[in-house]
Amino acid sequence: MPLRLIFMGTPDFAVPTLLELVAHGHEVVAVYTRAPKPGGRRGLQLQPTPVEQEARRLGIPVLTPKTLKTPEALEEFRAHDAHAAVVVAYGMILPQAILDAPRLGCFNLHASLLPRWRGAAPINRAIMAGDAESGVMVMKMDVGLDTGDVAMAERLPISDSMTASDLHDALAPLGADLMVRAMAALQRGGLQLTKQSEDGVTYAAKIDKAEARIDWSKPAHAVLRHIHGLSPFPGAWCELAGEGEPVRLKILRCEFAKGSGEPGDVLDDKFAIACGDGAIRILELQRAGKAPMKAADFLRGTPLKPPARLA
Repeated sequence: MPLRLIFMGTPDFAVPTLLELVAHGHEVVAVYTRAPKPGGRRGLQLQPTPVEQEARRLGIPVLTPKTLKTPEALEEFRAHDAHAAVVVAYGMILPQAILDAPRLGCFNLHASLLPRWRGAAPINRAIMAGDAESGVMVMKMDVGLDTGDVAMAERLPISDSMTASDLHDALAPLGADLMVRAMAALQRGGLQLTKQSEDGVTYAAKIDKAEARIDWSKPAHAVLRHIHGLSPFPGAWCELAGEGEPVRLKILRCEFAKGSGEPGDVLDDKFAIACGDGAIRILELQRAGKAPMKAADFLRGTPLKPPARLA
């Protein structure tokens, strides 16, 4: 018998899980997501979340409460009479009363190998820290920050060429498949839970735009991982000095290059930049107010060669 589920999620990352649960025959009785925010070209239109758009397309009732802490919100949640709730990047803390409402519990899909990278930005932090692998885990939620017992996990290598966008796009379908498997096991009564280790706990703090500036004095590997971990948003940035005001550049993709020099020095006409140890070559970038572009296209309009430098 299919499970009767509440789905709670907000961004693109959550959409594949919603679609897969429906495709596998589960009855999603309600979708909880964040309220629409101003968007569009002038910010005048309210933009529903990606999850809301998919839920409405599927004909699933959508709720966008500002809080889940009121008696009214709890009563409404309980009224769905769900076996379980599936939570994927919802963006709101669930109080204990909500966690206790579904008969079989609330299950979260988290984009890291817990207990490493509990918190808001596990994909970015794993890349920025130079981790060799990431993954997804399904856990039964408790009131702690990503501290619940783990049900299932899948691992995924992180290559140096991966950006946060690349890793996001690889983990989202992997996580959707994992959650479907977890719900199948829950349905059979065979879902095994394991307590998280207290060793190796790290926290993936929300990305602060203030940390996005590139420090060219760091080794090339750290610079590359910093750039890729912040791509495309908020975007690691630097400044190109010229005759006028410095030009701010977001660097979106790069690779290792040969050469050495003072940190920030342009080493050749193909956009190799010296780091504290080694060098990287810029492959894709974005000027303020412009669309992302290949480095080769940028260099056709703004040729660079030594002794130019980035700061």
